[in-house]
Amino acid sequence: MEYTILGIVLMIIMLLYFKVADRFNIIDKPNHRSAHTEITLRGGGVIFWFSALLYFAQHLENNYFFFTGITLVSLVSFWDDIQSLPNKVRITVHFIAISLAFYDLGVFDSLSVFWISIAYVLAIGLINAYNFMDGINGITGLYTLVVMGSLLYVNTNIQLFTDGAFIKYGMIASIVFLFFNYRKKAKCFAGDVGSIAIAFWVIYLVLKLVLVTNSLVWLLFLAVYGVDTICTIIHRLCLKQNIFEAHRLHLYQILSNECKIQHRIVSMIYALVQLIVSMLVVVGYQNVNDLFLFLCAIAPLLLVYLLKFYLLKENNCKINI
Repeated sequence: MEYTILGIVLMIIMLLYFKVADRFNIIDKPNHRSAHTEITLRGGGVIFWFSALLYFAQHLENNYFFFTGITLVSLVSFWDDIQSLPNKVRITVHFIAISLAFYDLGVFDSLSVFWISIAYVLAIGLINAYNFMDGINGITGLYTLVVMGSLLYVNTNIQLFTDGAFIKYGMIASIVFLFFNYRKKAKCFAGDVGSIAIAFWVIYLVLKLVLVTNSLVWLLFLAVYGVDTICTIIHRLCLKQNIFEAHRLHLYQILSNECKIQHRIVSMIYALVQLIVSMLVVVGYQNVNDLFLFLCAIAPLLLVYLLKFYLLKENNCKINI
């Protein structure tokens, strides 16, 4: 009953936000880099922050630092959705928010300076990767459902590491968002406020699981996004492009923009592939060496990513390869 009420409340909040966005012209105008062609309301992902707020309101004693962190990244991201901000401003806020999360999780007490530095790079990188990958209808919502569903399964059946409701609130928010976004013509886009807020939530949970189990294998719950993002960055560096500028070189962009595969199908493919990887992790954990498990998951993804270059040539793309 609690989650039904939560879904209804979030649905109402989303509908109210549409009126606000329409009133203040918070929209996404397509350009030559966009995967869409029509003006659409932006910032619908604010629903993730509201879901976190509703959870925090009932658990004041446990999630103060997490909620402060997600509020900071949501505020700066929403501002960026309305009026572009310098990269250094966004990265600074991300650094502060991640520091709050690290303090809450006890990272500063349990890891050496070297590993803390690696954790910062990884966390900031994953947050931005989540944002980079938010470019077509349904991809953020479906992928988040798979990741959080995997975390919920682990929390319930393998290793209790957090309150189950904390994960479910994020999943309910994803379902509500998908109701408006997983369409041929999306009612709204997540915007930076949505992709970065839910990325912060997911990374907080994954890091907590990593620390509780003392195993990095759970990072594979983000393997599909990670491989696409890292490989695309390497590709763009080879082309001597500015990696902070918008582009159309992610594999999902090639599939949807150049190969003309429907957005919802591409989003579903990404979610299903991540589901397969997550199932591999769950089955292999405690039975297979972590390094071998990483190789089994990452190697096929790298091979699939190479398909991008074949598709670029086959479609005679003007994009440099």
